[in-house]
Amino acid sequence: MINAGIIGATGFAGEELIDILLRHHGVRITVLSAKIDKAQAIDEIFPKFKNRISLICQEPDIKEIIAKCDLVFLALPHTVSMEIVPKLLSNRKRVIDLSADYRLKDTKIYTQFYKVKHKDKLNLREAVYGLPEIYRNKIKEAKLVANPGCYPTCAILALAPLMAFDLAGSDSIIIDAKSGVTGAGRKVAENFLFSEVNEDFKAYKVNVHQHMPEINQELSKLAGKKIKVTFVPHLLPLNRGILETIYLRKRVKRQGLRGKLINLYKKFYKNEPFVRIKEEGDFPRLKDVLGTNFCDIGIRDEDENMIIIVAIDNLLKGASGQAVQNMNIMYKFPEDSGLR
Repeated sequence: MINAGIIGATGFAGEELIDILLRHHGVRITVLSAKIDKAQAIDEIFPKFKNRISLICQEPDIKEIIAKCDLVFLALPHTVSMEIVPKLLSNRKRVIDLSADYRLKDTKIYTQFYKVKHKDKLNLREAVYGLPEIYRNKIKEAKLVANPGCYPTCAILALAPLMAFDLAGSDSIIIDAKSGVTGAGRKVAENFLFSEVNEDFKAYKVNVHQHMPEINQELSKLAGKKIKVTFVPHLLPLNRGILETIYLRKRVKRQGLRGKLINLYKKFYKNEPFVRIKEEGDFPRLKDVLGTNFCDIGIRDEDENMIIIVAIDNLLKGASGQAVQNMNIMYKFPEDSGLR
């Protein structure tokens, strides 16, 4: 039995983590903490947990967390985790960080997009990017897992086979991404008020979103060369879900191989429990994946061009579900434990 703690338990990702871990037969939640006005039972904060868990959620107490936990999930705002991770790792605790603090290996790029200098370069070097379909073997032994962002999870899974087999032009990738409001986290901000979001649809952070360098970093590793995507995110007037439509051209030498991409994707992901490839002419929609840890991928394969459509639940495969999937790998549980 693994003793797990959650720092950031009152956010959207923290709430989902509690829900999943309560269904997991190999895990006991021992500590819940968050930035909170006063200590309060978690089933008072979230009444849906009544008669399921009644732990007190309070401000983080590192000594208590170290004493009571084997593994700690950090569901914290970006730039906060790097203050806490060194203390946990130095006390031999394993960590899954849902923020961006340990995803980007280039600290200059991190500073550019997150506006602060990185304070933990030592552990950054050892952090494993937590995308199971690509890094499963490294995740097994990891002490620190950098859980991927929601947009990058979608984009990387959609493009990995094309990058790995050098099938796409590296300078022609356009990602048209759309996310529900929970992608911004549980916070009070004018842009995310119901009256501002409802009956509206807009692009934001056009080609400057903080997830773009994360996508470029991982696609470049897969391709073995520099990849720079055009990335345009949009805000949907919905609670949750991400759907991305990705446009790209085939490399000239690959043109004329029409109709073979679906089989390539099926072979690439044949042993992956949470990636589903649609049949030809069938494309994912949000309702297919909401409330699940699945990533659904549909492919339009033409002579010169490709269109990939991919969908996930941003709070599950894009955050907490993937975090638990990583935990399952780290502790040798069945990979779908708590996630079916």
